[in-house]
Amino acid sequence: MKLNEVCIGITDGSHNPPAGIKKSEYPMLSSKNIFDDVLTFDEPRYLSETEYEKENKRTCVNAGDVLLTIVGTVGRALVVPEGADNITLQRSVAVLHPNYEKCRSRYLMYLLQSKRSYFENKARGVAQKGIYLKQLSDVDVNICGLDEQDEIIKLLDKTRNIITVRRKQLEQLDLLVKARFVELFGDPVTNPKNLPVVILRELSRLITKGASPSWQGFSYTEDSSQTLFITSENVREGYIDLSSPKYVEDGFNEKQNRSMIHKGDFLINIVGASIGRAAQFELDCKANMNQAAALVRMDDNRIRDKYLLVYLNSERAQQMYNSMKSDTGRANLSLQDIADLSILLPEVNEQIEFETFVRQVDKSKAVVQKSLEETQLLFDSLMQKYFG
Repeated sequence: MKLNEVCIGITDGSHNPPAGIKKSEYPMLSSKNIFDDVLTFDEPRYLSETEYEKENKRTCVNAGDVLLTIVGTVGRALVVPEGADNITLQRSVAVLHPNYEKCRSRYLMYLLQSKRSYFENKARGVAQKGIYLKQLSDVDVNICGLDEQDEIIKLLDKTRNIITVRRKQLEQLDLLVKARFVELFGDPVTNPKNLPVVILRELSRLITKGASPSWQGFSYTEDSSQTLFITSENVREGYIDLSSPKYVEDGFNEKQNRSMIHKGDFLINIVGASIGRAAQFELDCKANMNQAAALVRMDDNRIRDKYLLVYLNSERAQQMYNSMKSDTGRANLSLQDIADLSILLPEVNEQIEFETFVRQVDKSKAVVQKSLEETQLLFDSLMQKYFG
C-alpha cells in the first residue's frame, strides 16, 4: 500500500511565505519547530489574519494531522495537538491528513519516524536536501487493522513516556549543578565576587568549525563504523545527544581534518535558534562536525572542564551570545565572536571543589542515563519489529 492510500491529502507548506508581522495569534512554523512528537514555537513567523486565511487554504492544518519535516533534517514527525490548529507552515514541512478509517494518527507518526533513514537517503537538492511530495506519496507502508494499531500505539507511547521521564530527571540533576555553581562562584551575570576575566582565545589552542559533507562531495552512511557526524542538533545544553546518530564516510576526515573532534573538545552552537548551547565531547571515537557549531580545544591549566561547561551555558554566556549574534538572514555567531567570549576565572582550587560535586551528581546521572539508554534500545527494537 502507498502512503497516499492511507491519507485523504498530503501537501506541504508555503513556498513563498509572507514577510509576517511582529506578533499575532497565527504562527507560521518551519522544520526547526518540528521534532519527534514535540511541537515548538521558537522564533515563528507571525501572520496577519488575512495572510493566515490565505496560507491556510493550502495546508489546512487540523488537530490530528501528522506533520513531517521534508527539507533539511528530514523524517521528524508529530501529531498536531488540540489547540494548535491555527498554525501554517513553510515548505520544509509536509501535512498528512490521515484517513481515520484506515490509519490512526499516532500510528502514522511512528511509521514515518521509522523511515527517517529512508527519507535521508532519498533526499535531493543542492543548497538543502529535501523530499518531494510525489516521493512521499509513493512510499510503501504496511498498515495493519485499527485494533492492532491501537495496541502498538499503546506500547510505543508507554515506552516513549518512560524516556521522557528519564530525560526530565537528567534535567533536574543539571539544575542542581547550576545551583551549586552560583553558590560557589556567585551569579556570573553580576560577578559579585569580582572574579578576574580572560577571553576564551587566551585559554584555548584551537577554535574552528566544520563543513557540510555534501559541499565536500561526501555522503551520509548507515555504517556506524564510519565517522560520527555531529551537528547543532546533537549539541544540547551540557551534553551531546546521540539518540539519532548520523555517520559520514571516513574520507570526510581527510578533507576536513582540522574539524575532527577529539575527546574533551567543547562544541558551541553558532547558527539558528540553538545559538549558545554548549557541550563537551566525551567519546573516544572518529568524529567530525558541520559548520553550525564551533569547536574549542582548551589548553590552559587555569581552567577546569566542569567549570567551563557550566559557564558556557550560563546566563552571562547567553547574554554575550545574544549581543554578538548577527541577524542577517539566519542568526549566527562567527568564530571571532567565540574567541572573544569573556570567561570569569575563579581560583583553581574552587573549581576543583565544584568539579568534585559535579562528579558526585554525574554518578546519579549515570544511573538515570543507563535506564534511559536501555529504554531507548527497547523503543528502537519495537519500532523495528512493527515497522522494520
